[in-house]
Amino acid sequence: MIVKSEALSSRGRRTRAALVLAGREAFEERGYDAVRVDDVCARAGVSHGTFYTYFGSREELFREVAAAVVGEMFTASLVGPATGDDPYARIEAANLLYLRAWASNSRLVRMLEQAAVGDEGFRDLLLELREVFVRRGAEGLRRLQEQGLADPSLDPRLTAVMLGGMVEHFAHVWLDLGERADEETAVALLSTLWARAIGLRQAPAGRPADPAPGSAPSPSATDPAHPPTADDPARIPRTDDLTSTSTRKARP
Repeated sequence: MIVKSEALSSRGRRTRAALVLAGREAFEERGYDAVRVDDVCARAGVSHGTFYTYFGSREELFREVAAAVVGEMFTASLVGPATGDDPYARIEAANLLYLRAWASNSRLVRMLEQAAVGDEGFRDLLLELREVFVRRGAEGLRRLQEQGLADPSLDPRLTAVMLGGMVEHFAHVWLDLGERADEETAVALLSTLWARAIGLRQAPAGRPADPAPGSAPSPSATDPAHPPTADDPARIPRTDDLTSTSTRKARP
C-alpha cells in the first residue's frame, strides 16, 4: 500500500524526501530511461520494498521530481522588493533570474518534455507545470493594462504563453545548445523584446507602476509587497497540486 504524504510520520517524510533526492540525482546523471528503481533505492539507502511504500512506480517518482524542479524555478524567478516598481526593471530582473534557474535545472525539464511526447500522463503534467507560469504572467500583464501602461488590445494569456515561450526557447538554445552570447547582452535584448511586444509605457509621474510580467517558461513577477498566497492565481505551486491530476490520469 502506498502511504500518502500527508499521512506520513516525520521519519516517513524523511525517507520519502531521500527517495525524491536520490531520484533527482539519478535522473540528472543517467537520464530517465536508464534509471531503475533499484538505482534509486541504492542511492537513498533503502530497500526495494520501501520504495513502493511511497511511490507506485519509477514514473510516479519522476513526476514528483519534475514538479519539485519547476516549483524551484518558479520561486527562483520571483522578483524581490529591492528591484523597485519600474516595470522594465522588473522584466529585466525576472529574465535574469529565469535564465539562471534554467541553467540549474534544464536537463530535467527537457527530460520531462521528451517523456511527454509519448505519454499522456507526462504531457498533462508538463501542461500543469507550465500553467503556473502562464497565470503569473497573464496577471502581471493585465495589471499593466489596467494602469494604461501596456497595450490593452493584447490577450493577456496568449501573450504570456508566446513571450514566455520566447524566453524559454532562447534559454534552451543558449544554455543547452551553446549559442554564443554573454549574460548581460542576452538579458537586455530579451527584456527589450518583451517590453516592446506588450507596448510598455512609462508610469505617470508620482505613481508607482504595478509589477510587470516577467519571464518564462513564462512570466515574471508578482507584487513583492503582496507575495503569492494559497488563494492567489500566481501562488507558488505545491508538489501535491502539480502531480495529483497527472498521476491519476497516468494510472490504469
